[in-house]
Amino acid sequence: MMGKIYLDHVATNPMHPEVLEAMMPFLKEDFGNPLSIYPPGAKAKEAIEGARGSVASLINAKPNEIIFTASGAESNNFALRGIALALQNKGKHIIVSKAEHHSILNSARFLEKSGFAVTYLPVDKSGLVDPDSVQRAITKETVLISIIHASPEVGTIEPVAEIAKIAKKNNIIFHTDAVASAGNIPVDVRELGVDALSLTAHQFYGPKGAGALYLKEGTRIVPLIYGGIQEGGRRAGTENVPAIAGIGKAAELAKRDMGKRSDHVKPLRDKLISSVLSKITNVYLTGHPEQRLPGHASFVVEYIEGEAMLLLLSAKGIYVASGSACSSKALKASPVLLSLGIPAHLAQGSVVFTLGEETKELEIDYLIETFPQIISRLREISPYSKGWEGTEGETCTVKK
Repeated sequence: MMGKIYLDHVATNPMHPEVLEAMMPFLKEDFGNPLSIYPPGAKAKEAIEGARGSVASLINAKPNEIIFTASGAESNNFALRGIALALQNKGKHIIVSKAEHHSILNSARFLEKSGFAVTYLPVDKSGLVDPDSVQRAITKETVLISIIHASPEVGTIEPVAEIAKIAKKNNIIFHTDAVASAGNIPVDVRELGVDALSLTAHQFYGPKGAGALYLKEGTRIVPLIYGGIQEGGRRAGTENVPAIAGIGKAAELAKRDMGKRSDHVKPLRDKLISSVLSKITNVYLTGHPEQRLPGHASFVVEYIEGEAMLLLLSAKGIYVASGSACSSKALKASPVLLSLGIPAHLAQGSVVFTLGEETKELEIDYLIETFPQIISRLREISPYSKGWEGTEGETCTVKK
């Protein structure tokens, strides 16, 4: 058995040593409040504005278009609810896809309860949104469209630039959730043509608890948090200076190293995908085969639950994720996988491998050797080998 193999970079990443180094002064001697006028406060303020410039540079935005938040989920909530509420006198209809992150879907449901109409667009079997379906869903009441840039669950990269053109042609604000993509693949807000974009630091070797919302100059938004004048009055609360310094450094490193990181994980990802598909029967790649995140390999495996695979892989020192939301009580499959048309019983056998800059080929070889053995063992004892019943909708039960 090898040492620990971490292949869950879509969940979070280890912090880069240079990021930790950049944060340390603001956890110790440079602890001043950025709103204070004396030197320690001014130093903290200087760190925040430096980080704002670095994050803006990563996505080709202006520094004054970056609002710091505490997470990607907060940025998504802020964008959807804040923009929709700011524009409610113009119209009360928004458009999202069925394959969005819960922070978008649950915000959309909140808006529905507040009197908005929401269109949930379908995706195809690869998870792609059809831009023509966006055009058809637009009404005179539509004020906001939000489509994810890249899915953390199946890795598919959406045609965001094409959809943004449709939004712009119809004078509708367009937001994209780029939490899984920003810092990992090139993201240029000018080229994409988006009005708002969410990102978070821990997806590109920064600290947890540090996110940002890009908001195009002149775009109206209602704050989620009221109080002081921080972030231009758009997000109150004393700034988390160490975390902001960290996201700034992580953005700087991501811009410098993105190509190298991508070139490292892509061939390993391709080797993993081709080996799993050739060595194991009844296993299927989820998401788009080419138009996907560089370090992302996701599958559904028949006759096995995702959690069982995770437990046995963990026992071998391999840490991965499952896209399945099944639990022993609820038995519910992932809404994202269901939106791709994957049957509920198959969606429960989801497993997601995400690679990072420290992933070694030796580790992928070990996984390729170990994973088929685990699948074989689980299938021998799986009650699902008898098949399923009640597989309609989001639930499924074992056939007795």
